[in-house]
Amino acid sequence: MHLNPYGQGPLSLAVDLANRPCSETADLERRCAEVGFLLERAVGEDDLARVHDFLTGWAAVVDSADPTTRADCLNALLTEYSSPPRLTDHAGTGWHLHYRPDDLPAHRQIASLIAVGTALHLTGRGMHRLGRCAARGCALVYADFSRNGRQRYCSPACGNRDAVRRHRARVADDTEGADPAL
Repeated sequence: MHLNPYGQGPLSLAVDLANRPCSETADLERRCAEVGFLLERAVGEDDLARVHDFLTGWAAVVDSADPTTRADCLNALLTEYSSPPRLTDHAGTGWHLHYRPDDLPAHRQIASLIAVGTALHLTGRGMHRLGRCAARGCALVYADFSRNGRQRYCSPACGNRDAVRRHRARVADDTEGADPAL
């Protein structure tokens, strides 16, 4: 069975890189390998800066307030970084679709995978399934891969902290509004 290279991996990588930017080429290569990317070229120093620049544009997709604006931002990235789909069997990995030409520099290959992966995720699961953590003081990015599509936090820890904060605020409000004669 051949897995879709534009599935969850590219979006997981984008979230990881947005939340923890790479400072070394080996780190970027390692993270790409962890999500199953077969990079056709080694990552160079220039690729680090260009991936960072791409992620700045991708953050506009994350931060878009409505689906139409989100689609416009993502369409701009798709126009710049992807191409019409075509069948390929590079490296004998099995026939699959590419939305880019072969033998691109690493940063272009990564940008194409992330842009197309994001588009497939949002159109397949819902335009709301990408965002920033709802916890006060946290601005990390999340991609919602849950079944119910209601993720609002970057991690269970942030969700738990926010629930505790809300609970304590309710208890304090209840205490302030209590009748002192009771």
